[in-house]
Amino acid sequence: MLKLPLRKRSSYEIDMVNGPLLGKIFRFALPLALSGILQLLFNAADIVVVGQFAGSTALAAVGATGAITNLIVTLFMGISVGANVLIAQYYGAGNRRDLNETVHTAITASLVFGVALVGVGIALSRPMLTMMDTPEKVIEQATLYMRIYFVGMPVLMLYNFGAAVLRAVGDTQRPLYFLLIAGVINVILNLFFVIVCHLGVAGVAIATVASQAVSAVLVTLCLMKSDGPYRLELKRLRIKKDKLWKMAKIGLPAGIQGASFSISNVLIQSSINSFGDLAVAGNTAGANIESFVSAAMDSFSQAALSFTGQNLGAGKLKRISRIMLLCLLLGSGMGLLMGVGGYFAAPHLLGIYSSDPEVIRFGVQRMSTVCVFQLLGGMMGVMVGVLRGMGASFVPMAITISFVCGFRVIWIFTVFSAFPTLTVLYASYPITWGLAAVCDFICYLLVKRHIVKKRSKALEESAV
Repeated sequence: MLKLPLRKRSSYEIDMVNGPLLGKIFRFALPLALSGILQLLFNAADIVVVGQFAGSTALAAVGATGAITNLIVTLFMGISVGANVLIAQYYGAGNRRDLNETVHTAITASLVFGVALVGVGIALSRPMLTMMDTPEKVIEQATLYMRIYFVGMPVLMLYNFGAAVLRAVGDTQRPLYFLLIAGVINVILNLFFVIVCHLGVAGVAIATVASQAVSAVLVTLCLMKSDGPYRLELKRLRIKKDKLWKMAKIGLPAGIQGASFSISNVLIQSSINSFGDLAVAGNTAGANIESFVSAAMDSFSQAALSFTGQNLGAGKLKRISRIMLLCLLLGSGMGLLMGVGGYFAAPHLLGIYSSDPEVIRFGVQRMSTVCVFQLLGGMMGVMVGVLRGMGASFVPMAITISFVCGFRVIWIFTVFSAFPTLTVLYASYPITWGLAAVCDFICYLLVKRHIVKKRSKALEESAV
């Protein structure tokens, strides 16, 4: 194995395997939380501009596409999680050759997947919206938005895979800078295309794709100019089958897990659609506000994944329990603070998206049931991150499919069918988060014990 040579770490990188953890987790998570929030602002800018300048029908059109686009994209995006884990483990172990091959395989795969998604998204947009019983007055604009959005899949995938490489080595600052630049461009283009050019949902879709292209170019240039072992060289872009397979073993379960979330959300969105376009618009605004809370909590899930991966690679298993505990406390604390605060500020926040009192009322109804319990989702996310960092990606996938997807489907066809109100429908979120978090923790104890036994046995054999 070719070890990483001694070199001065970039000021952007974090030493995850030595020294105190608390400050380093904060240093890693804070830029990542801001990055997640900025990425959400792409969609929020779409929703706010459309809601204020193109009407509630256009707002509902953009909102109706979210569950479907997530369903299609998440499966492929899961491979970037596999790349993150693999690169973190190789980096922690000091394995230069395998790390570099993984980087080039990941970037090449991102472009291949992105091109494939263009065709898939354009072909399936209208049929899937129809299957979800999207209101007739909304479906044409929703289809147009989705098709333009999917044209930008290659650059979206490229940015996310490139950012995964940087996160794996502890660099969460530069992706934040790239998204800040792209976010400003997105807002400016949104206002120009909608207010000046009167393009409606097509305008916000074009603005989103253009801004994502900017962030993709910036992260690619960053990797190409790096002097670290993760330096990207265009002439070496190719797929190494063994690296892709290892990424897929970790990433596909992560993608399937994310897709199962989206499947349950598609079913929930279909149920919400039955309450009319104002309920769809209110749910869209409420869910968008809650996504900012989720993004802040997810930064600690990502910290748990990267820190666990590097320490596992370095053979420092005792640090993993402390990583998990700190990320749980920080992530759930963030969820409690922002979730409760978001609920109390709900009428004012929802007013940013729409001035229609009925839309605001529906949004508050969602947030009163979902937003205040976001900390449960954060706890689940941290446990999933730790398990993935340990290489056990299949375990959280099975738990998520069982509870978050399966339980929600059962809930819709039993409890919600008997008591068909939005509050009952929304209650499925916190219940499934809590159940999954408990099961993930139990599985963490079992997986760690297995790894410790495996390492001990390997040491005994090497000693003989």
